Amino acid sequence: MSRSGRPPWFLLLPALAGLAFLVLPLAGLLARAPWSTLGTRLGQGQVLEALRLSLLTATISTGVCLLLGVPLAWVLARASFPGLRLVRALVTVPLVLPPVVGGVALLLALGRRGLVGEWLDAAFGITLPFTTAGVVLAETFVAMPFLVISVEGALRAADLRYEEAAATLGAGRWTIFRRVTLPLVAPGVAAGAVLCWARALGEFGATITFAGNFPGRTQTMPLAVYLALQNDPQAAIVLSLVLLAVSVAVLAALRDRWVET
Repeated sequence: MSRSGRPPWFLLLPALAGLAFLVLPLAGLLARAPWSTLGTRLGQGQVLEALRLSLLTATISTGVCLLLGVPLAWVLARASFPGLRLVRALVTVPLVLPPVVGGVALLLALGRRGLVGEWLDAAFGITLPFTTAGVVLAETFVAMPFLVISVEGALRAADLRYEEAAATLGAGRWTIFRRVTLPLVAPGVAAGAVLCWARALGEFGATITFAGNFPGRTQTMPLAVYLALQNDPQAAIVLSLVLLAVSVAVLAALRDRWVET
């Protein structure tokens, strides 16, 4: 059936209602934005500090996700061992796990009395909760599945003949991975990294539970929005506009990957 045909009314009406439901909150945000004082509010120290911290932690988190997630995606896509399905399910759990629950889990694992955190504190004096490093860990926990899924899909779609040809020419496994596999899946890695960065930038629940809400140390943009909404709604709208702009930029960057021509 041609996609250019007119949709039937019984599908068109609920489709328009669904579109209105999704667009109306964004329209409300744009309509209520203090455009005349936008520049002044964006220049406030608290806003700039929250933005700086958000960009820094989201970028570091994305780097950690790339370092750990790309090898993990390769294992899920290419390896075969008992329990592979269970491992894949565990990797995707943060996608459906409530972020607050993820923060509690991080506390129980990496807190001062946690499974690993107690040892880190006793052996090295390292305390992760309520620190900037804790923000990075919380963001990494919720964002890494986006990267892994994207890269795993790209690896499964890649043509193995290129890697086999490189192997017959005497290339080692590391050389094949670095010179053949990674270039083949580079678009998937890039898309996953962008999604990962955007998810980390917007993380709220796990961050406030595991890292707290301390200005200049753990207060990222979503946390600043939550705090400002109680004291200064106009500032909350301005911060929300910044996050909305980032979301639109992410969608624009991934347009060719998601939209069929």
